[in-house]
Amino acid sequence: MNFDYSETQSLIAQSIRDFAEKNIRPHIMEWDEAQTFPVPLFKKLGEMGFMGALVPTELGGSGLNYHEYITLVEEISKVDPSIGLSVAAHNSLCVNHILTFGNEEQKKRWIPKLASAEHIGAWGLTEHNTGSDAGGMNTTAVRDGDFWVVNGAKNFITHAISGDIAVVIVRTGEKGDSKGMTTFVFEKGMMGFTSGKKENKLGMRASETAELIFDNCRIPDANRLGEVGQGFVQAMKILDGGRISIGALALGIAKGAYEAALKYSKERYQFGQPISDFQAISFKLVDMATNIEASELLLHKAAFLKGQNRSVTTSGAMAKMYSSEMCVKVANDAVQIHGGYGYTKDYPVEKFYRDSKLCTIGEGTTEIQKLVISRDLLKD
Repeated sequence: MNFDYSETQSLIAQSIRDFAEKNIRPHIMEWDEAQTFPVPLFKKLGEMGFMGALVPTELGGSGLNYHEYITLVEEISKVDPSIGLSVAAHNSLCVNHILTFGNEEQKKRWIPKLASAEHIGAWGLTEHNTGSDAGGMNTTAVRDGDFWVVNGAKNFITHAISGDIAVVIVRTGEKGDSKGMTTFVFEKGMMGFTSGKKENKLGMRASETAELIFDNCRIPDANRLGEVGQGFVQAMKILDGGRISIGALALGIAKGAYEAALKYSKERYQFGQPISDFQAISFKLVDMATNIEASELLLHKAAFLKGQNRSVTTSGAMAKMYSSEMCVKVANDAVQIHGGYGYTKDYPVEKFYRDSKLCTIGEGTTEIQKLVISRDLLKD
């Protein structure tokens, strides 16, 4: 087994580092405090091919594999997790759903503009009163000839306001029926399709999160992805890959926080020596580094299985669960190592700490991941 970066991974890592230093780092706190979703930045990422990371080259994408994709999300998130989150949501949820379940006409219609970031993508499953209980969703679509009439709302949707394309799962059958949900692609400007309240969040504040609202929205049947009743099954498959994305996001946060803490520990002197010389600090750094290493191995195992078209339900959930909890712990320890300065916005660990908590919630809580893993382990 070769644990070294491939040549492509190394090139991606270096190009993202250079891009982030020039285009992201100078604006981190400006975007965070104003809750600015920097659309022009994503246009630039699109020009570099990173908004169509997993898209085949014939559809205008970069054709990266999942190892390379993890590197992309990780490197962005080491600088600003908000941007890493938006890149992950666009690629692994919206774009990947169309790529996986769309027909050839649909792929040609939507994928090239998403891959170039001419269009920003959103993905909608969660609702106000359902959360992880997707089967209880209240957003419905009723057939009317060659159209469907959609009513309801989705919440906690990344890019709900700025997105041009939204892949949304709605109920077309009985509530609670896993075969009673269907996926549609909504386009900005459709009558009755609007965005609502923007969430004022603890962290990830430069990644836009808001409502999607459907008020007698008429959508053509040509915008349906896959068969009627297959929306839930599709969503579960997309979330398998989405967990790898959130794991990569968490890994990037942890690495960013760790590197900041390591640097600070060598520069901060107490009692005539750098605080890294004190065992209490050095042992924290050891634990942080070890947990990051374990996270990386779990993620790349999941990426390997994904590349082999094998099931990643368990491996992806394990990687996501471990990486998410790990990044919160590492970010917390990074603040602790900084002491009082870690509690101020003058040092990056304060933001890593706030951003990290989303990873234990997004794509399902830790408890949900344990449920996914246990069901997979115990099935006949």
